[in-house]
Amino acid sequence: MKQIGAEISRRVWKAKYRYQQEGTIADSWRRIARALADVETKDKAAWEQRFFGILQDFKFLPGGRIQAGAGTGRNVTLFNCFVMGSIEDSMTGIFAALEEGAITMQQGGGIGYDFSTLRPRGARAKAVGTIASGPVSFMHVWDTMCGTILSTGARRGAMMATLRCDHPDIEEFIVAKQQPGALRRFNLSVQITDTFMTAVQQDAEWPLVFPEVVFAGKGETILRDWPGFEEPVPCRIVGRLPARALWDRILRATYEYAEPGVLFIDRINRLNNLWYRERISATNPCGEIPLPPYGACDLGSINLARFVSFPFSPQARFEVKALEDTVQVAVRLLDDVIDASRFPLSQQAESARGTRRIGLGITGLADALLMLRLPYGTEASLALARETMSLICHTAYRASVALAKEKGSFPYLDRDKYLEGEFIHRLPHDIRQGIAEKGIRNSHLIAIAPTGTISLLAGNVSSGLEPIFAASYGRKILDESGNSEELCLTDYAIQLWREMTGNRSDFPPGFVTVNDLQVRAHLDMQATMQPFVDNSISKTINVPEDCPFSEFREIYDLAYEKGLKGCTTFRPNPVTGAVLSGAEEGVDAPHCCVLEREAD
Repeated sequence: MKQIGAEISRRVWKAKYRYQQEGTIADSWRRIARALADVETKDKAAWEQRFFGILQDFKFLPGGRIQAGAGTGRNVTLFNCFVMGSIEDSMTGIFAALEEGAITMQQGGGIGYDFSTLRPRGARAKAVGTIASGPVSFMHVWDTMCGTILSTGARRGAMMATLRCDHPDIEEFIVAKQQPGALRRFNLSVQITDTFMTAVQQDAEWPLVFPEVVFAGKGETILRDWPGFEEPVPCRIVGRLPARALWDRILRATYEYAEPGVLFIDRINRLNNLWYRERISATNPCGEIPLPPYGACDLGSINLARFVSFPFSPQARFEVKALEDTVQVAVRLLDDVIDASRFPLSQQAESARGTRRIGLGITGLADALLMLRLPYGTEASLALARETMSLICHTAYRASVALAKEKGSFPYLDRDKYLEGEFIHRLPHDIRQGIAEKGIRNSHLIAIAPTGTISLLAGNVSSGLEPIFAASYGRKILDESGNSEELCLTDYAIQLWREMTGNRSDFPPGFVTVNDLQVRAHLDMQATMQPFVDNSISKTINVPEDCPFSEFREIYDLAYEKGLKGCTTFRPNPVTGAVLSGAEEGVDAPHCCVLEREAD
């Protein structure tokens, strides 16, 4: 990759992905290509070369665990993150779940949990007569476990905690990270149901509930779907409050402290390709992969900045054929990861091999748009983003159908029910026909991750589908010993333009940063791509510090109206702090780039 961003690329490689005496990044690419091609039953050498071909020059960036673990022989997983099993509402069940989390994190996986199965604070345990301390209290136990695992020299970990919007402890959950240092290894998201959003719109009362089986005596109940139960169960109404007031408390906490995020959980389940066998209530730590219990995410990203010819000129264009070819090979590479990987727990192996879920995404979108002279957020940029994501999605699905013909479909496929899925139903006719005739190798194929670290590896290209943060900025980087130092970095596209033109002070036409964008531009870009993403999208909407709360509130209403699966915002605040500092604009860190969120 020319020499643009070579220093940051080298530092990230040495700190995170270099194995033993590898002398160059190309040595790592060769190791990864060889290890993944080795699971092929024929033409191993040819597939090694093809895998190496998309890895070199940073055209395709596998997830960090693949880069660090493939071909090393270490007892680690190649999957970035997992959603763990349902936490049984008992002391034995809680600590069994804690042990599974510790084992998974020790082997390199980030973890997500739904804590809604734990009875609310103040409920009496009938068997022993003690008073429950509630799910938030046990989250602190997980947080301590994560810190202990990291102190042993394991990679930086991250955890996601979710809680239903009707759990009696939801208000405690909302404010759980507002004290400095509290639960810093967790990201928090509230599971928002369609029923709740309707109650908000109607300014109705909202019941807080929990399954009746834990309560003595009688009381008012309603039927609810609840994690840990196969069918709707009677739930005791513990309290009521105005839905709009609860919604405002969630948003006010996010406005002031950047957490919690929200997951539109009914939409996630309705659009799940495996709607007929899975109930999802949690995601991986950054939110781009909603997963069932013991589900795993197998991630990799196409670097769009490497597919622009004649950058910054009137002749600039995407190399569509090269992009299609790379997507096809990348799908096979990620599918091979499933067979090459170890798994911390047998249940995780069963889930990953049963669904063969992968998450092929993108990075460098904003840089590619700048190289194509299209300002991020304009109608032309949205049209190209939609066209590109459609191409990647449909190419990936066709590649998976072809793989099914060669290697077989994923074991959990029920063709008739799969084809009834809402996302699958929207695919082009030839893809649906192919699935009907040949099956499909992978249940899910597309996810857009934050790609913070692998984007640095690629020379500091813009992350995921995020806008360019700043032309130059300070960024805290972890070295090989785990210590952080702040470096001054320049965006890849800006550096390329300066080297091409010799102009060190000006900017290319169409250059905009996150500070220049209206909030609507973030929502529009995410909404443009969501129809072509069967998993989900990790996207941070950066909000100026002086944004009025009334305008901030509208972001979440629009996110729901536009069909998004979740929403995360970042507004500068004294608790979260900043990890990036703009060398030219003086801006604060986007939420996706803080060190806590680097598991992906």
